[in-house]
Amino acid sequence: MVEALAPPLSSRDRLIVLTGLAGVSALAWGYLLLDASRMHGMAMADPRTLMAMKPWTVADFVIMFLMWTVMTAGMMLPSVAAAVLVYAAVLRRLSPQQPHARSVAAFVLGYLLVWTAFSLAATVLQWSFDHLALLSPMLVVSSPYLGGALLIAAGVYQITPLKRACLEHCQSPLTYLAQHWAHGVAGALRMGSGHGLYCIGCCWAIMGLLFVGGIMNLLWVAAIAIFILLEKLALLGGRAGVWVSGGAAVASGLAMIVLAAYRSA
Repeated sequence: MVEALAPPLSSRDRLIVLTGLAGVSALAWGYLLLDASRMHGMAMADPRTLMAMKPWTVADFVIMFLMWTVMTAGMMLPSVAAAVLVYAAVLRRLSPQQPHARSVAAFVLGYLLVWTAFSLAATVLQWSFDHLALLSPMLVVSSPYLGGALLIAAGVYQITPLKRACLEHCQSPLTYLAQHWAHGVAGALRMGSGHGLYCIGCCWAIMGLLFVGGIMNLLWVAAIAIFILLEKLALLGGRAGVWVSGGAAVASGLAMIVLAAYRSA
């Protein structure tokens, strides 16, 4: 039933949804730019003030958790826009006279709540790397062996059945809605959360590469965000593209490890 109820939104509704998502994403990127500028200024003034050079306090953990939360929102909101538009279109067709802003907002909120939980896990992982002296002051893994392992893990995961299943859900939001439809604001929150879980299943290994290129390297962050967006839009060549990207990541990881071993020999 749901599959037959998703005509295109009106230009006005589409503009409202996309403007809202773009606005939140822009605010997130603005925050990241300010934070990156602040950290660069601290590094220039005194590298010892950076978090990777001293034990974390509770305030440090909260700050980094906030940074991860904002960063994941800025990275992932553009890639969920298609799912939000499809959901809004279905709502409009089911009850054209009813306002749906709360349900659409709840869908997005559910999606972001799941990524907030991911951000908490990423903050704990970052703290662990820092505690083990595996992070540089600019929040890049200092061990080429660990960096290579992260690249290999991301590349191998690209070609697993779990990755493929999660990616198919992300690429087909209408199919996801048809299989998990629930009415009301609570249903929207649940569907948004479920879609977020599939998104994490698709992207967690790729997100781990932030530790390879630098968490505060915004060009690297943007590159990963663009890759995720193109992958969800099925613009990277389907299964062939997955094998190419996975193979490239594995080859890069192996090259990093071999080069590190050669230099240390």
